[in-house]
Amino acid sequence: MKDQYEVRYAASPKDVKKYDTQELRDEFLIKNILQEDKLSLVYSHYDRFITGGVIPVNKTIKLDSIDPLKAENFLDRRELGIINIGGTGTVTVDGTEYVLDEKEALYIGQGNKNVTFKSANAQSPAKFYMNSTPANKAFPTKKIGIKDVEVVELGAPETANARTLRKYIVNSVVEVCQLQMGMTSLKPGSVWNTMPAHVHDRRMEVYFYFEVPENQAVSHFMGETTETRHIWMQNEEAVISPPWSIHSGSGTSNYSFIWGMAGENLDYSDMDVAKITELR
Repeated sequence: MKDQYEVRYAASPKDVKKYDTQELRDEFLIKNILQEDKLSLVYSHYDRFITGGVIPVNKTIKLDSIDPLKAENFLDRRELGIINIGGTGTVTVDGTEYVLDEKEALYIGQGNKNVTFKSANAQSPAKFYMNSTPANKAFPTKKIGIKDVEVVELGAPETANARTLRKYIVNSVVEVCQLQMGMTSLKPGSVWNTMPAHVHDRRMEVYFYFEVPENQAVSHFMGETTETRHIWMQNEEAVISPPWSIHSGSGTSNYSFIWGMAGENLDYSDMDVAKITELR
């Protein structure tokens, strides 16, 4: 898998102030996550967070360890969250099969040896998006279906941010060490996510944008509250958000995104909100 992973290093907010557009994109934007019959991974030095994905079409894809882990198996010292945004697929964990329909998730605990991915139908393949974090305890593998998630309605049409937030992999739904994952969908007519914006110095985050209509885009805002920057995002791209950065976006249409977090605090509400009028 030497040609299927990339390493990203942590960046100081003082340095990021000086980045031009291309440097900002090179540092934080993750492209080509979902590729046919090829597992792609990005290892970030922010909380050792791994972002990845695969579209198994013609064969079963195995999750192997990568050099930065210095481990025989990928999950020897890690936990893994998977959300399927495509057709029906199967994730096999040490011989046990878990069938995931569209927008169903799977949490896999530390210590499992063999993880594979396959689609039920090559004409409508699964799209497995995944996040992984270091773990210090082995928790049971658990499937999270649509009816298992915690649902929160946020925002309002008047402020163009009416959205449905679904918590998939959080400690109130499944036992985890530090990984958290969920999905937010903007309602028609709404375009703003995570507004008012916030930072959480105790956690980093990755946003994966999808269901962005053809010929539309999302402008993702990042940076310190008084030194914001933006990155234009296309469908099925992700962006790394350091602990010191806001993470918010506005689209030219409504869309959905998967959020994944890692850090020392599992309290979802642990955040420092920035007033809209104070953003710069």
